[in-house]
Amino acid sequence: MALQGASRAAVAAALDSGDPLPGTAGFAGEIDGRLVRDVLGRYPLFVERDGDGGGEWSADPADLVDPVSFPAGHVRTEAGTRQVFSLPDPTPIDDDERAVATVREAVETSVDAVGTDGLAIAFSGGVDSALLAARLDAPLYVAGFPDSHDVEAARSAADLLGRDLRVVELTHDAIERAVPEIVAATGRTNAMAVQIALPLSLTAERVAADGFDRLAVGQGADELFGGYAKVAKAPEDPRVEAETVRRAQREVVATLADQLERDVLALRAAGVEPVAPLLHDRVVEAALRLDDHHLVDGETRKWALRQAATDSLPEAIATRDKKAAQYGSLAARELDRLARQAGYKRRMDDHVTQYVESLVE
Repeated sequence: MALQGASRAAVAAALDSGDPLPGTAGFAGEIDGRLVRDVLGRYPLFVERDGDGGGEWSADPADLVDPVSFPAGHVRTEAGTRQVFSLPDPTPIDDDERAVATVREAVETSVDAVGTDGLAIAFSGGVDSALLAARLDAPLYVAGFPDSHDVEAARSAADLLGRDLRVVELTHDAIERAVPEIVAATGRTNAMAVQIALPLSLTAERVAADGFDRLAVGQGADELFGGYAKVAKAPEDPRVEAETVRRAQREVVATLADQLERDVLALRAAGVEPVAPLLHDRVVEAALRLDDHHLVDGETRKWALRQAATDSLPEAIATRDKKAAQYGSLAARELDRLARQAGYKRRMDDHVTQYVESLVE
């Protein structure tokens, strides 16, 4: 695979101009003897850690002896590796209506451009995945334990949208089987990474079994539009260094490369290719033009996105709060339960990670 995500012409033009958001959904790979990865790291890319691999690289870390992630926004040539793309820092839009209209146009254009052949949608009932469900004619899937928040929220949202829903019921057996597969695909054993990947991976497995090879996901919306508590509470929250909500947004956007690497690898290993329209350059560009109160307004996170979504969604969905997938699906709770049942007690250091490691030894 020489180049993922975009045409050679588009990537060549971006390299020539230095434009970090050239109208693509991300890219990574080799072009004209240069190795490159887009500014957000939306596609995984790995090289040999020691540099003695003869310039070897791959989108799959399993192809390399000692893989390390190639940094987002960088290019490698014979002269070495250097950063060529940085996130722009535009002046924020000062008019609320224009800010919402900018977000609406970017989101709707990006979602509507997704082809539906072989497509399914990962649907949790929140505003992000509901925007996909409302505008794309593709089946909806939710993963969770029977009493989980995500299953209940997805059912109620699907009813409001007049859509059918396919539920992937999680079980302890499914978790124990999936954990080694996730670790093998991602190279990660830390508890949080596995917890996040579990509902995604098991959804993808079911989607692939049902004959679909692409899965639309709402990834990126929380980072871009102010969905995290630590962003909303900046600068008081110690988890961010930023002095404003807008600067905290940029901090969490910078973490996307690591997160997306995990998600893409887990989904591909389960048999589907992810499609993330809310991470298209035009959406990123719109989000970076938002001011603090467009991101978080009082107690409302993702204010501008929710306002923009009201043209596509019932208000009850557009304004709905949602838990992170690992908690909403109860995957985190039940992985912890399995760890304790196996003798890895909470008093032990990082007991869930120790349990995960035991499953792959």
